[in-house]
This record gives sequence, structure tokens and C-alpha cells, in this order.
Amino acid sequence: QVQLVESGGGLVQAGGSLRLSCGVSGSDFRLNTMGWYRQAPGKLRELVARITPDRTTNYADSVKGRFGISRDNAKNTVYLQMNNLKAEDTAVYYCNAEFTIYSNRAVYWGQGTQVTVSS
Repeated sequence: QVQLVESGGGLVQAGGSLRLSCGVSGSDFRLNTMGWYRQAPGKLRELVARITPDRTTNYADSVKGRFGISRDNAKNTVYLQMNNLKAEDTAVYYCNAEFTIYSNRAVYWGQGTQVTVSS
């Protein structure tokens, strides 16, 4: 019914920037809160940023002031602008979205995109 496709990851040197995108395809759904999570080797998956339909946001303390989450409701797409990247930002980044489908709530995950920051 619903699929999340991520893009924009890659290799960048410390201090550089990347912009991740996550497009949602499907039908018969209402898109609610969306977010980005990340998981580094040997660590638990953690929340990076979230954004509600009315564009209320929250961020992990480690990325505040450097990352910005946004969404284009007309395109069913969420973005993560990452600036001043640090080596500790290296991880697989996953898109997450909450949906209402036939009056039921569901959660879907993207496939993940690798972000590697060289110091």
C-alpha cells in the first residue's frame, strides 16, 4: 500500500552538507508525522528529527542548530538538510512516517541511506 524511498546519502568531509529526501508512494492514506532516524554500527537506532503535518518540529540535542527537517505535503516528501557535518554523524539514516489508512494508524520505514563523514 505504502512505500518510502530515500535518497541523498553519500560521502562528505567534515564541515560539509548533505540533503536527504524521502518520497512516499501509494494511495488511500493520510500522512501524519514524519521523521528521520539513524543507526551507527554497534549502536541503537535513534531519533534525529520529527515533523508534524502542521510543521511542528523536534530534534535530537546532538543535531540542533545543524540539521533542519521539512516537508512538502503536495509531494508527500520529507527532507533532512544536514549542515556542518561531523564524523559522529556517520550512520545509516532511515525515514519514518505515520499514516492513517482506512481509519487505522500504521508506521512505515524507508530502506535507509548511508551517510559517511570523513574527518
